[in-house]
Amino acid sequence: MVIPVHDVNPVRRTPWVTYALIAANVVVFLSIPGMAGSVAGDSGLAQLCHLQAFLDQYAVVPRELIHHQMPRLVPNGEIAVGPQGPGCLVGPPGYDKSPELSVLTAMFLHGGWLHLLGNMLFLLIFGNNVEDRMGHVRFALFYGVCGYAASYGFALLNNESGEPLIGASGAVAGVLGAYLALYPKARVWVLVPFLIFLPLRLPAWLVLGFWFVLQAVYSSGEGVSAAGTVAYAAHIVGFIAGLLLAWPLRPGTPPPPEPRGLLFGRRARPRNTW
Repeated sequence: MVIPVHDVNPVRRTPWVTYALIAANVVVFLSIPGMAGSVAGDSGLAQLCHLQAFLDQYAVVPRELIHHQMPRLVPNGEIAVGPQGPGCLVGPPGYDKSPELSVLTAMFLHGGWLHLLGNMLFLLIFGNNVEDRMGHVRFALFYGVCGYAASYGFALLNNESGEPLIGASGAVAGVLGAYLALYPKARVWVLVPFLIFLPLRLPAWLVLGFWFVLQAVYSSGEGVSAAGTVAYAAHIVGFIAGLLLAWPLRPGTPPPPEPRGLLFGRRARPRNTW
């Protein structure tokens, strides 16, 4: 696995939509009931019950999205004490949920700091150039379309699942697909864990192509022990959607600057010429 840290691809305009999306994701994450306690290491049962009730209302549930089968009983955020000990109290839902709208709200929910920071890092590095090429409004619409495509794609493949789906990963995957279509030769600085974190400057097609192959492998259940906890299929669908949507913009996209003087983290020696 490689960790991107910077791309050699300057932008012409400030990526306000990218910055706004990152800020919105961080604010929502810190505002989720029960999440603040879990981040601080104090995840009591009451906090977990509140969090579960919140996610049932605002996260995507594939069965609800495809079949519109709303559950009869959901956690209401309270604690119940039964024969097997305390647990979350369930009851009829006290809200009207729109499965279609939940796709949008779920795109701003994350399960932890690593989930959030990973998505926002990729969005920050690759989203600014895609927004620069598309423009602010079109990029915002593109981001939403990729998120919806990823959620619906995952739901179609898991249409009987009642597990909540959250995160901006599908939309961010669409941004990666668009970057690959528009700037395949752009150079990206990455950290490769090899005894130490080795800095390398690699072409975008290699970095993003490797990322996509990993998602495909993990989606099949190979190479990961808990494939069911991450919606890798949503990443794949979002990536392909972004790639296809951005492909028509390739002819008018100026090529990224060719970096000179540095190679794989070291200054290249000048060659003699004849």
